Amino acid sequence: MTTTPEPATGRKPRPTRHRGPVMLRGGEPDPRTQGTTTDARLLDRRGPTDWVHTDPWRVLRIQSEFVEGFGLLAELPRAVSVFGSARTPRDHPHYESGVRIGAALADAGYAVITGGGPGAMEAANRGASEAGGLSVGLGIELPFEQELNEWVDVGIAFRYFFVRKTMFVKYAQAFVILPGGFGTLDELFEALTLVQTRKVTRFPVVLFGSEYWTGLVDWIRGTMVPAATIRESDLDLFTVTDDVDEVVRVIQEAEAGRVAGDAGGGMRSLPVDTAPSDA
Repeated sequence: MTTTPEPATGRKPRPTRHRGPVMLRGGEPDPRTQGTTTDARLLDRRGPTDWVHTDPWRVLRIQSEFVEGFGLLAELPRAVSVFGSARTPRDHPHYESGVRIGAALADAGYAVITGGGPGAMEAANRGASEAGGLSVGLGIELPFEQELNEWVDVGIAFRYFFVRKTMFVKYAQAFVILPGGFGTLDELFEALTLVQTRKVTRFPVVLFGSEYWTGLVDWIRGTMVPAATIRESDLDLFTVTDDVDEVVRVIQEAEAGRVAGDAGGGMRSLPVDTAPSDA
């Protein structure tokens, strides 16, 4: 068991322990696992390792990531995934918005799931943690080292983006999208595609920060709709707001709608789209 280094914020370090790829902070460790490894690297047999990088064996590695993720998150309470830029500095208004959103979601009884990185992700995790909520980080292996941020209570680091994306969707009731870059846009449009094609029961996708998102929304409305690459009704698949209270309200209304049997998840009513999809 290790201790997280003293953070820049002066927050008291919390004990950190690892269970395979899973990172846990706070609470007492399980005494049954103290001082053990994964069977000492399976009896510490050494030799050529090229075989572990062949495609058939990658299938088992992929399978193990799904099993680990499902096992860790299966008993997660109702949750909301929050996305945003890893480059957002702590003194930026977008960071403050992330903290407020994380706290408001925690106060409303939702766990907060992020990519576990710095910037806007850290902000949402921080807000949830400081408000006494559950703060979850789903990290990803990158060419450069990136630790899960200090506000993550339960975390796991994935090798494969597609496994990680499954966890974001499967265990969330809504997506909140803070200003971000390519990775944030990737999550946004994947979510909209899943909702549009009804691969998931419709749930809210909320874009927070109208000044940042207006240009994109105007392009979707002014270019994609006239080109008939999407329907005008697809604009109802997301909400743009600058109001933290509205974020929570939209999510709660969607949840109430689902409980009442509304297949639209409480969002604006949409006609069934039988046209071909780009998915």
